[in-house]
Amino acid sequence: LNGGTLLPVDRTVVMDPRALRLFLHEGRISLVWITAGLFQQIAALDPAAFAGPRLVITGGDVVNPVAARAVLAAGRAKGLSLFNGYGPTENTTFSTLFDIADLGVDELTIPIGRPISNSTAYVLDPAGRPLPPGLVGELWVGGDGVALGYHGDADLTAARFHPDPFATDPAARMYRTGDLARWRADGSIVF
Repeated sequence: LNGGTLLPVDRTVVMDPRALRLFLHEGRISLVWITAGLFQQIAALDPAAFAGPRLVITGGDVVNPVAARAVLAAGRAKGLSLFNGYGPTENTTFSTLFDIADLGVDELTIPIGRPISNSTAYVLDPAGRPLPPGLVGELWVGGDGVALGYHGDADLTAARFHPDPFATDPAARMYRTGDLARWRADGSIVF
């Protein structure tokens, strides 16, 4: 839809930082989406492997700030943007994003960010009430990306997908992730 080309990469290339760097360079790759675990393995061996693309998005697990800072430093001259994404399958690809360049120098945890466009995120107490920054609660996500439910499993759908009482649209739904999170004072979420 945006004029890009999807280039699948062979497993052997992904597991070799030098081969991955060459693949990204020769393929003129501009955007990389990579799991947190693989991102951290490659960053530990060769942070400059990601210096070619303009945008790298990682997520799916906790991201090590040391690895992220090393990748940013290696790609800074080329204008690399690095984001941490969070989103369960039940809410399309991502629910929230955090620009890792905004991470403070002393921070030990990379937030999962703020809701992306047309998405919502709530940190709720057990009674379903929103919690203020700093208090840990369950993370619920909503918005246009929320699935209708689980095919053929009405009980699980009823347990996880709920009407969104905070939305202006009465048909809006939200998904109960089961993950614990807290809001930061700056409006981003920590997993």
